[in-house]
Amino acid sequence: MGPGSPAAEPPADGPRRFLGDRVGSVEVLAGLLILLVVFREPVADLLSAPRWQTWTTVFVSILVQAMPFLVFGVMLSAVIAVFVPRSFWARALPRRPGLAVPLAGAAGFVLPGCECGAVPIAGSLIRRGVTPAAALAFLLAAPAINPIVLVATAVAFPGNPEMVLARGLASLVVAVLMGWLWLRLGRADWIRLPHRPDLDGLSRGAAFWAAIRHDVTHAGGFLVLGAMAAASINVLVPKRWLQTLADNPVLSVLALAVLAVLLSLCSEADAFVAASLSQFSLTSRLVFLVVGPMVDLKLIAMQSGVFGRRFALRFAPATFVVAVTVAVATGAVLL
Repeated sequence: MGPGSPAAEPPADGPRRFLGDRVGSVEVLAGLLILLVVFREPVADLLSAPRWQTWTTVFVSILVQAMPFLVFGVMLSAVIAVFVPRSFWARALPRRPGLAVPLAGAAGFVLPGCECGAVPIAGSLIRRGVTPAAALAFLLAAPAINPIVLVATAVAFPGNPEMVLARGLASLVVAVLMGWLWLRLGRADWIRLPHRPDLDGLSRGAAFWAAIRHDVTHAGGFLVLGAMAAASINVLVPKRWLQTLADNPVLSVLALAVLAVLLSLCSEADAFVAASLSQFSLTSRLVFLVVGPMVDLKLIAMQSGVFGRRFALRFAPATFVVAVTVAVATGAVLL
């Protein structure tokens, strides 16, 4: 083939494509390590600063406290997704939707799962013939009232055992109310039937470990981001600003409700972040704990993918309003 032949010329985007294919997380990590070696003295000075030491202490303490609950919760969620037959709910729930809603919500205590796992499970329930209102009640209740979350809340608030009761009760009430609200106002065309889960084609063992790897990667990443955000709030935000928000009952509730949506924490770990926000009242932190497992950025994205955008744009705002209202009322009575 002659030198002037087009086939002899390398593709114009060859080097760029080669580099794009080779640069991944390992290369990025190697580059960061090289930068740390080159700039080790400035980095050492930065790490010795008192504010950074405080940040590191808060960050590590949240991770150390929360990680065992996160891992255990993810393992339980994987067991439920793989080993519990999907037909179980259709047989166990009453045929009358009004009765199926509270039973499905209460079943979140028996069959726990994190919010990341509850979304595809709820989609599978609807696909198997469970009324959407009952599936949505389970979707909201399971991440908030399961034993792992309640024990984690008790550990995070050792001096306030009433927080466990308040969180469980408020979360269950919100789940049931949203289920009944869907029965009255919801429309079938707002829900797009979910696709079959990717785990269906795998053996039970492979599906179990695939579910664990997926949930640990995603939930663990959100936990790290949440711990970083909580540590940054404690260190970077002036205490007088936080105190101003904390001293105003309305602003404190709204601030922590919005913060729960933005942080997108896993429900097995959010109690430890809430406990670190000690400037705020127990009622405000209860709002944080009730809203977070039901409405946050990752859940809105997951619900859009599983149930459709029309569903998420209606369901998430309604859940937010109901969750804040019920949490405030519960906190006023129990806290």
